[in-house]
Amino acid sequence: MSATEVVVLYAAASTSNALNEIITQFNHTTPNIKVKVSFASSSTLAKQIEAGAPAGIYISANPSWMDYLQKRHLIVNGSRKNLLKNQIVLVVHKGKQMVVKMNSHFDFARQLTGKLCLGDTAHVPAGIYAKQALVSLDWWSQVKSRVVGSSDARASLALIERGECVAGIVYTTDANASNKIKLIAKFPNNTHNPIVYPVALIAPANHAANIFLQYLSSSPATKIFNQYGFSTKQ
Repeated sequence: MSATEVVVLYAAASTSNALNEIITQFNHTTPNIKVKVSFASSSTLAKQIEAGAPAGIYISANPSWMDYLQKRHLIVNGSRKNLLKNQIVLVVHKGKQMVVKMNSHFDFARQLTGKLCLGDTAHVPAGIYAKQALVSLDWWSQVKSRVVGSSDARASLALIERGECVAGIVYTTDANASNKIKLIAKFPNNTHNPIVYPVALIAPANHAANIFLQYLSSSPATKIFNQYGFSTKQ
C-alpha cells in the first residue's frame, strides 16, 4: 500500500459531526491512508456519484438513494450494509415554547404560529421522513403551506437556530449537536419508515476504501456514533 492512499467519502449531512471525529481518529491511527469527505443531502451525493464523482464510499440517510445507485450498478457487490439508525424529533429555538401531543387529535396547526422547517420533502431523507410522520398524524394538510424545505438536514437545523422558523423537524443527532434549540417531542417510530443509514463501496473501490469501510463498524467508530445519538444495533 502506498504511503498516500486516499479514500473519498460521500456522506449524508446529518452524519457530519460524528464522521469528522471518526475520520480524525482514523487518520491519526492509520497515517498511510487519508480520508477526504464531502457532506450533503443523500440525493445530491447520489446524483453526483451517478455523474462520475470520484467517491470511494457512500453513506446515505435512507435506503432509497442507495437503491438508486445499486440499480445503476455503481456500488461494489456485497459491500452494502446498514450502518446506523436515527430518529426524527420536533424542535424549536431555545427561546421559544411549545407543548405538543403526538396524536391525530392534537391541533398542531394552532400551536404552529409561523414556519415549519424540514428537509425538502421530495428528495431529502429527513424531509421525507418528516412528511411521512406529519401525514400519519393527520397534520400535513394543516401545515403544508407553512413548510420551508431545505437542501439537507443541517440546513434545516441552521434555519431553526437563527429563528427563521418557529419549529422544525430534524434528526435526534442534529438536536443533540446544537445548544441553540430545544427538543419538544420525538415522533413515534410507527409514524414513518425506519430511519436506516446504509453504507457501501462505490466501484471501483481501492483497498484503502475497504479498510475504512471496515473501520466504520469498529468499536472506536461505534463508540463515537453512539455518543452523537446514532444507534448502531441492527
